[in-house]
Parts: sequence; structure tokens; C-alpha cells
Amino acid sequence: MAKLVSKTYGEALFEIAMESGEDKAQELMEEIRGIEAVLSQNPEFNGLMEHPGIPKQEKLQTLKEVFHGRVSEELESFLEIIVSKERYKDMTDIFSYFVERVKETKKIGVACVTTAIELTASQKSAVESKLLETTAYKSMEMHYAVDQSIIGGMIIRINDRVVDSSVRTKLDGLKKQLLQIQLG
Repeated sequence: MAKLVSKTYGEALFEIAMESGEDKAQELMEEIRGIEAVLSQNPEFNGLMEHPGIPKQEKLQTLKEVFHGRVSEELESFLEIIVSKERYKDMTDIFSYFVERVKETKKIGVACVTTAIELTASQKSAVESKLLETTAYKSMEMHYAVDQSIIGGMIIRINDRVVDSSVRTKLDGLKKQLLQIQLG
């Protein structure tokens, strides 16, 4: 259900943005990131907006006082709709869907790279270049993580695609093959 809500509202926001052009979509994406940063620093605001005992009109008034003049009219109106329809708790998922759609339109890929040791700047640059060569993306948003348990190699995740060339995975595969061999 939450997926359907985030898709429905996120797609609506995306369509509103695209009617004004890709620049507007980029502008809204940056505003959303700003809102998310502010809200993560102020969890009591989320508590107020999600509290069932506070009337909807009070929540709308609070929303207007906080965001009026600080975000675009489109985003302010959208936030009012989310609160009016009692979907504030789904706002993070809605925003995530919107950001994914904008990145998809702008051909920005998001890659999560896991290695056993920290990569140098030149190695990171080489990985990013190779990903840009082998995908249809124009740019990549790179996220790096270190996990010593993979022993060596790397795991690259882009959306729902995973390329796992870690030593741990290769050893697990070899173990399975050895267990299937029948002696005798």
C-alpha cells in the first residue's frame, strides 16, 4: 500500500515539475533535499505533523508558517495536499520516488560499490568511468562502502542489478561445487 501511495503522489509531483521543464524538476529535487535535511534535524516537527490529536487545520497552518516563502509555491501546495490527505507519514517515500524519477529522466545512475579495503581517489574515478562506459547513464552518483568480510574484489549495485565479483562469493560458489561432487 505504501508503495502505491508513494508512486501515486510522487508521480503527480513529477508531472507538475515536468510541465515547467527539467530545470523545475531539478529545483524541486534540491528543495526536497533541503526539506529532508531540516526535518531530520527536527524530529519533533514530524511528531507534531503526525500526531492524531492535532486538528488538520492546525497542521496546515503550521506547515504554511514554516514553509511559506522558503520553498516554491508548487512544493508548498503539494505539502498542503499531503497533509490534507493525511499522507504526511508517507512523505519520505513520496520524495524518494520523485527524486528517483528525476534522476531517471536526467540519466543519473546511483551506484553502491562495496570493497574489502578503502579505494583510492584514482581507483574510485576508474570505477565511475567504467560504469559510465558500460551503462546508459550520463553521470553517476557514487556511494562507497568497506566490508572486510568480502575478502577481496567488489560488489556493485545499480538499482536492482548487482555485479558481485567478491572473493567471498567465489569461495561460496566453489564450496557448493565441492559439496556436489560425489566421492566414490
